[in-house]
Amino acid sequence: MDWEPPACWYEPYWEAKDFKTYMEAQWSIYQSAGGAPGRIQDVKSRYKDGHPYKDFNADKNGKGMWWVAVKNPEMKDEPAANACTRDPFWVNSGENPDVPQAIDTKTLAGLAYQRTTVPATKISTAPKRKSTVNAPTWVWLDKAAYTPVSATAVLPGTGLWATTTAKPVSLHIDPGTDDAATLPGSGERAINDNGSIGEPYAKGKARRTPPCGVTYLRSSGDGSYPLKATLTWQITWRGTGGTGGDLPNGTFATTTAVPVQEIQAVNR
Repeated sequence: MDWEPPACWYEPYWEAKDFKTYMEAQWSIYQSAGGAPGRIQDVKSRYKDGHPYKDFNADKNGKGMWWVAVKNPEMKDEPAANACTRDPFWVNSGENPDVPQAIDTKTLAGLAYQRTTVPATKISTAPKRKSTVNAPTWVWLDKAAYTPVSATAVLPGTGLWATTTAKPVSLHIDPGTDDAATLPGSGERAINDNGSIGEPYAKGKARRTPPCGVTYLRSSGDGSYPLKATLTWQITWRGTGGTGGDLPNGTFATTTAVPVQEIQAVNR
C-alpha cells in the first residue's frame, strides 16, 4: 500500500506533569513581558480551572498524554501544514483520539503495512529442464516458505498499537503465450488447507493432471516461454480497542523461463 502522511497531524507530546511545568513557566514569562492578561486567563481556564481540564490532568499522570499539532517537516512550507490549529488536548492511554488528523490505530496500520516484508515469490516446476508440447507442466509453492508474516507499529506512551498480517491466498499463472492452457482454466489456484499451493510433482505422477500448472500447445523453438506466477497476499490489521479491518491486497510476481520441446511420434 502506498501511504503518505498529511501535511500536519496531532500526536502525543506531553506527560501531564511535564505539561503543567511547561505551561506555568510560559505564563510566568508571558506575564513578566506584559502579555495580555485576558489570553492568560483563557488558557488558565482551559487547562487549570476545569473548563474542561482541571490542574492539567496532573492526577492522570502516566494514564494518558497531551497531544499537540505537528507539521510534517517535508511539507512545512505548504499551506496545508498550517491546518492543524487545535490547542493541546488530552487523550487517555489506549484510546483513539476522536479528532480529525490525529494519529490513530488505522494510521499505525498503514505504517505497519509499509514495514511488512514478504518472501520473494519462487515457484517450483516439473519437468525441471524442458517441458513437452501437450504434456502438463506442474507448478507449486512450498508451504514452508509462504506462511503469514506480521509487523507492528506502536505509538509510545499512548497504549496505541496496530499489527498487520499478510497471508498468501492464491497464485495466478500466466503461461507467457496464447498457445497454452492453464490448470485450472482460470489460471488462479487458491491456497490449500495445509498452506501450500498446487501439488509437488513426484515420480509416478506423470499421467496425472496437476492441480496447478500449464499445458503448452506449441514448441518454444530455440527459446523459452516466460511463465509468470503472481502470488496474492491478503492484508488485514488489528489494533488497540478491538479496532481492525482489511488493507489492499499485495501482489508479488516472478517470471520463470520454460523451454518447450515437441516430440515427434512415429506410427508404424
